[in-house]
Parts: sequence; structure tokens; C-alpha cells
Amino acid sequence: MAYNGFAIDKYLNAEEVTRQLDELIKKPVYSIRPDKLDDYVENYFEKKCAKSKEMIEKAKEVIPGGVQHNLAFNYPFPIVINKAEGAKLYDIDGNWYYDLLQAGGPTILGSNPPEVRERVIDLLNTCGPSTGLFHEYEYKLAKKISEMVPSVQKFRMLGSGTEACMCAARIARLKTGKKNILKMGGAYHGWSDQLAYGIRVPGTKGIMSKGVPGFVFRHTDEFFPNDLEDLERKLQRNRLSGGTAAVYIEPVGPESGTRPVSKRFIKGAEYLAHKYGALLIFDEVVTGFRIGPGGAQSYFDVDPDLTIFGKIIAGGYPGAGGVGGHDDCMAYLGAGLDSSGKKVSKAMCGGTLAATPISCVAGYYTLCEIERTNACEKAGRMGDRLTKGLQKLIEKHHLPFVAFNQGAICHLDSVGTMHFVVDWSKPWTIPEVLKQTGIRQKEMEHMGAAYMAEGIVTLAGSRLYTSAAYTEEMIDDVLARFDRVFENCGRIDV
Repeated sequence: MAYNGFAIDKYLNAEEVTRQLDELIKKPVYSIRPDKLDDYVENYFEKKCAKSKEMIEKAKEVIPGGVQHNLAFNYPFPIVINKAEGAKLYDIDGNWYYDLLQAGGPTILGSNPPEVRERVIDLLNTCGPSTGLFHEYEYKLAKKISEMVPSVQKFRMLGSGTEACMCAARIARLKTGKKNILKMGGAYHGWSDQLAYGIRVPGTKGIMSKGVPGFVFRHTDEFFPNDLEDLERKLQRNRLSGGTAAVYIEPVGPESGTRPVSKRFIKGAEYLAHKYGALLIFDEVVTGFRIGPGGAQSYFDVDPDLTIFGKIIAGGYPGAGGVGGHDDCMAYLGAGLDSSGKKVSKAMCGGTLAATPISCVAGYYTLCEIERTNACEKAGRMGDRLTKGLQKLIEKHHLPFVAFNQGAICHLDSVGTMHFVVDWSKPWTIPEVLKQTGIRQKEMEHMGAAYMAEGIVTLAGSRLYTSAAYTEEMIDDVLARFDRVFENCGRIDV
């Protein structure tokens, strides 16, 4: 497949990338040299970002940790952004950055596109952001999504991807009459209690879920990414304890493809879910309308029962989430009859600020612009250019780093923090695994700081999202900045 409107020209070899990542975590840690990191802190952050530092210190007095969103945590301190435009962000000190964070993935058109902004301004001048009653764009957005995504016959707007994942679990249990939920190890399906399980690192179970009682996970389990045999074992086991209601999948792999999966695995997971009477739930919070107008499911030719949408549904505006799917599943969100005429119960869900006029208007015109401008393919071409350039720089500087991409979702793994596995059959190994991930995460943060000092904003120093706002010239400038960081990297004693 040569793009054809998708962000992906040729899908990566998941096994080969996994092999490279396996090798990475066996090698010594390479990162920005301590002396250069100190130089960045002293001569960039302390001297050129003084207003950001001052504001964050004040914010700590009234906000836990000083920021409201986890993505904002950066070493040595968060940077305060006051302007976003296209491919660039601007801070309160007057510095500007290439935006490869893209608000965590949703702004495929680039930040604050005027074509959407003007429609939102018109709405605010007439209706305002919310009324609590029905607005015409609720219909227009739902209709647009159902036209673009083949599996979505009906769509219900919610407030976030987390809410959508919660709602999908309730639908699945009502539809199947079964109890258990299976999710891909390492994947993130929001921060609700029962799905905050096995996140970031496969095998972690509830280790990362502080504040969640263990009994909440009685009906939740994880399967290893790219391992169909493990998935089937878990499905078979669940037959003895209430059956499996749903199998949750991030379609390019957990954490937006940080541990990539193969096309064979995705098709196999679809087959196995239905073989054992479970709903297949595609979490397309990141991949939806980024891999292609029809989502990753169109690229992989998969027909999920339910699809989770998030961030991009409102184009980066608030109120960004929802669940869509087949008529017989979505019937459980509207009391009455399913597609066969059978009376069904209504799954509990809601949200005062779900499907507000502002989110629906923003979402509708965002999707229109994605279609009109062929944004997914444009962003994917920039992702390919960025990744190929990073691979050349890694070779040039003789670094063990691994760069790969799934279209406009790019990965630059310098330490392999999320490639470790917690193996409960060997409990004596777990403390060392957790120690290593902690050490490597710290170095990943240091790399993120180096990138930012060179004018590049990333997601945690390891994930890079390209948008349709980028040009080849911009990508080449970004690569020149990465080059300056890489030439100051070396082996770190840990």
C-alpha cells in the first residue's frame, strides 16, 4: 500500500523493531552527557526560560506539582506556553519550539488551525460553549464519523477517551452477558480503576495503579503484545470464570506503538475475540484520523465491534471523546430495542459537558479539513522523512538508539524504558526491572530536556507526532537540531 490517503506507506516489520529494542535494553545506557546537560540547564533553561520557572514556582503553591497535566512535566522544570500556531509553540519568555508533542497526538492539522478556529469563534458569538440541550452539530459530527469509519453505525460523544473506555466495558458486559476484560499489556486505556492495569510495561498488573484497591482488578487481565498464543490462553482460562466480555487493543501496539505489533497479530486478535464470544474494542484515541480518515481499522481491514475515540474528535478542543460501533452494541446506550428488535438495558454513562456545541463544531470542521487537505497522508510523509533522518543520525553518531514510525506516530527510543517486561513467574527479577526502568526514565527525561533546549518539544523525550502543518524544510531543520543533541551523547555510568 503506497499511502493512498493513509499516513503509512509501508508498515514496519514489528519483529525486527522488537529485536532492535531487545538489544537496546541489553546495552549500556547512552544519553546526553552530564556536562552538556548542565550547560543546557544553566545557559538555556535558567537564562532564557526565567519567566517559565518563576510561574511554575508560583503554581506549585496552588497546583500539585505545579502543572495540571502529566505531559507538562519536564526536566528541569515545565515550560509555560502562551501561543500555538501550526507546527510551532511559543513560551512566555519569547522562545519558540517545533511542536512534536501535538497535544499528545490530536492536532493532526497542526495547532490552532484557522479553518476550525473561525468556526468556533462564530459559535461562541451566537450560541456559546454549552447549553445542556441538543445542538445541530451533535448530529453533524456523529454523521461525519459514521461516514468516515466503516464500523461506526452509531456514535456517542463523551468527555474524554477515559470515559469512552469505561463506557465500552459496560456495553460489552451488557451485550455479551460476560464479566472479564482482557487488555494488551503496556497499553493505556485511560485512568479509570478497572482499566488502569498493566500500563506502560507489560506484566506490571496493578503496580502502577496507586490508589486503586486490588479487588477492582478481579475481572481484568492483560495479554502480552504481539502474542496470539498468550491471548488465546487468557480467553480459554476466562471461560471458567464468567467468560470474556471484551478484548481491548491499541491497534499499532501499546502506548501508541511503543512496542509495535504486526498486521498478523491484529487480524488474529479479531478472530480470537469473536471465536470466544468477546467484543473487539479498538482504542483509536491516537490512531483515529491520524493513521487515516477511517482510522487504523481501515488500514488493517478490521471490523471492531466498538471503537474508542478521544482527543482528535474535537480537534484539540475540550470535550474530546466518544464511543462508536455496530448498531447492536450501541443500542445499549439508548434504552429500547437492539437491531434484532430485542429489548435491551441501558448502560450507565453521562457527562454534563459531553457533546457541547463547541466540541461538536470543532470536531466536525476538523474532520472536514482532514478530508479536504489529505492531512493524514501529509503528516505521514513528514513522519517518514523525520524517522529516516533520525536513523541516519543514529548511525552517524554510533548510538544504540532505535527510531521507527507508524506514519505520523514516530518513536525515538534512546533507553528502552517501556520495553522491559515484569515476569511474575520469576518474582526475584522484578525489583531489578523496576530499578532499571526508573534509571532509564530519568535519562529519557534528560534527553527530552536537551531536545527542548534545541527548540524541539517531544512527548517524554521518546515519542514524536508530526502534523500536516510541517514542511520538508521544517523537518530538515528539526533533524539539524537533533544532530546537535546526538553529537553530545555518550555512555552514562548508572
